[in-house]
Amino acid sequence: MEVQPLEINDRVAQTSVFVESIANAAIRDFDRVTGWLRLGGRKAPYDDVEYEFLGGAKDNIRKQHYDKSMRLLWKAEEEAPWSSFKDCTSDERLLLAMSDKSLNKEEKSELKRITSADFRAMLDREYTPEQKQAIVNILSLIGHGEAYAWLVSTEVLNQVKSTGARAALTMQVLEEAKHFVVLRELLLAFDCDIPRMSAWEYLLLERVYKAKGLEKLFGMNVLVEGFALSLFGLMANMPGLEVLRLFHRDESRHTALPVNYFREFPMSWWQKRNPLARLARLNMLLPALPLIAQAESDMAILGIDVFDFGGSLVRKIGFLAERVGFYLPIPASALSVSINELFNAYCQLTRPEFERHNFLDAETTAGEEERKVEEEVFSATL
Repeated sequence: MEVQPLEINDRVAQTSVFVESIANAAIRDFDRVTGWLRLGGRKAPYDDVEYEFLGGAKDNIRKQHYDKSMRLLWKAEEEAPWSSFKDCTSDERLLLAMSDKSLNKEEKSELKRITSADFRAMLDREYTPEQKQAIVNILSLIGHGEAYAWLVSTEVLNQVKSTGARAALTMQVLEEAKHFVVLRELLLAFDCDIPRMSAWEYLLLERVYKAKGLEKLFGMNVLVEGFALSLFGLMANMPGLEVLRLFHRDESRHTALPVNYFREFPMSWWQKRNPLARLARLNMLLPALPLIAQAESDMAILGIDVFDFGGSLVRKIGFLAERVGFYLPIPASALSVSINELFNAYCQLTRPEFERHNFLDAETTAGEEERKVEEEVFSATL
């Protein structure tokens, strides 16, 4: 892939790595001790160093149950055409109208998945080793996030009211599981080291998982899924990453879930404005700022300004939060402006000849189809 790498300040990058390593050791040691003393500690049964849940991969169980369940998942539109369900894709509807025998060789060939060997060879052709590692480093941010989204959505399932809401959350649990196992295999195909969670991502995801009640919807569906939506929209058009378009479509539904749920079961005045809740939301959000800065080196390798991505992300998260009443200690618009000032101050300190820039105006979602999806998401209102 032909890209023009961006120049970065190597000294700043090295300092960032050093600071993160110290913070990571301190945070994890603290959680280890408090966990041993039964005073808290890490909540998630997830091993981010091995990129697995505790207990290992056990892919034989996944293949015998999860994969098989997905293959045998029946569609109500096909099996009960008299019902109101419309759950078949356009391709499935087409297949209902024609038998396998009617497919010609070219059509059958199109239905076959690319083999692992072919896919890996394509990645080697398209990317340099440095670019491959950068892609893995960036996507691992949301790869670990999908593990936590799987855990959090399982807990939220028992918090929501109504049959419809439980059905919606059940599908999110299913999709988070699919995202984790599919994205994990995609990253393994790059044959690069998959990094552990950074200290900043660890703090963010643990705070989301430990959030109380429906505040988890802010942490998961606004913050984590908003990050995923932006990241998949950024990278879905890169060679070999086309499957991220499907992830992006799923995340658009996930970010829209709070607005649909609170339309039926509105938050009270106090739930929206409780000072402690507002501080807790800000506390979940804050680790995202050093996390964005940490990704500067990897995104620069791919020709992406991390603060353009950060500005676009902050703008979208602020909108997603305020439209349903997940208010922060200060209005999202004012917080976004403050973060933009922080980004500019950082760049002025670390980038020679930097000129002031409004990063909030950036739009890093690349594909036309992905932009249409996001237009629908960000036009939804209560």
